[in-house]
Amino acid sequence: MTETRIEIAGAGPAGLAAAITLAKAGREVVVHEAYKEVGYRFGSLYQDFQGLENWTTEQNVIELFEEQGLTTDFATLACYKGTAFDYKQRRYEISSDQPLFYMLERGPGPNTLDTALLKQAQSLGVEVKFNSRLREITGEGIMAGGPKAADAISAGYHFATDMEDGYWVICDDDLAPKGYSYLLIMNGVGTVKSCMFDDFKQEKQYVARTVTAFEQLVDLKMINPKFHGGIGNFYVPETAYNGQYPVVGEQAGFQDTLWGFGMRLVISSGLLAAQSLLTGENYDQLWRKQLKPQMDASVVNRCIFSLLGNKGYGWFLRKKIQGDARDSLRKEYQHSLLKKALHPWAKRRYQSRRV
Repeated sequence: MTETRIEIAGAGPAGLAAAITLAKAGREVVVHEAYKEVGYRFGSLYQDFQGLENWTTEQNVIELFEEQGLTTDFATLACYKGTAFDYKQRRYEISSDQPLFYMLERGPGPNTLDTALLKQAQSLGVEVKFNSRLREITGEGIMAGGPKAADAISAGYHFATDMEDGYWVICDDDLAPKGYSYLLIMNGVGTVKSCMFDDFKQEKQYVARTVTAFEQLVDLKMINPKFHGGIGNFYVPETAYNGQYPVVGEQAGFQDTLWGFGMRLVISSGLLAAQSLLTGENYDQLWRKQLKPQMDASVVNRCIFSLLGNKGYGWFLRKKIQGDARDSLRKEYQHSLLKKALHPWAKRRYQSRRV
């Protein structure tokens, strides 16, 4: 192993997690970010809210971050209870003994995940160059450039509000084809979006229906709303190398194919890429062992969910999410014998727009 400078293309969570790990090991790291600040694609007037899932492992994700040497100095809302609705507007209460997920902010603001990781990286001596698009890596490096195709889009509004903190979900193909609509509120700011996996050309229509539904169901109040949209790429790669360079995060396709709760996969891929550079281990072998089983299960979950349709979503909410939702979802995300048996079928059925 040489001790040359390591260059990373992309300052998202995967790239910064890799940079932090490498810097802690004493390596010189330079991160190139094409935009003017971290989290640029999430907007700057209001921060975007996302969910850091806490159900795929028994260990709490915040504790896991601390063990992995990553900062937890970002704003979160531990989500124990929420509400889901089906296409007939039937209400389902969701609860768990431990947080089901942590709501957190994304973007360039002071309390976001992106800013916290940036500050930690810089405190360790990592040089982050903004407005810098890395065209060629000449020594060791990692590619962390973000999603490359739209397998799902999330569109809606960021806004100020006087509503109480919480989360609400609607499973209705008339609002979000083969996906779900969601409303997240934390500290006087909210995000309402349709997360759709099909029929992207009707995006505005689905967003309008989503807003109307939440106005009727939970008295949604938006102050100074600003439109925002993003994409998700769900792709299980054959290899996560580009030439000799590890590819991490959504650039490689690391995501949760079912619902897009992929931040942990994204960050884990960055940690594993850094490990491969430090130890000489094969990156493909590392992520296939630690990440691929969950990713394969999520492909099966996506295919099953896509087949359910509106009548099936209510069944899913009644049968799969009741009781302790965290325990129930953990079982759904395990690569069980049934999921292994169904995986060849799901692999043939699911096709990323990336290929």
